Amino acid sequence: MSETIVNCPICSKPVLWNPSSKYRPFCSERCQLIDLGEWASEEKRIASVEDDIFSEDLEKY
Repeated sequence: MSETIVNCPICSKPVLWNPSSKYRPFCSERCQLIDLGEWASEEKRIASVEDDIFSEDLEKY
């Protein structure tokens, strides 16, 4: 079986996807914390249908 390698979502370094990779899918704690900070500051978010409907309701008023 071949090893799975993914790219770190922050810096794109290759990361071995197995239990020994403590911060997977990130390459390091630094990249993991950068990602957490982006979510905490709402630079990243997951859009939903409810968000779109709510926005449309606000535009009516």
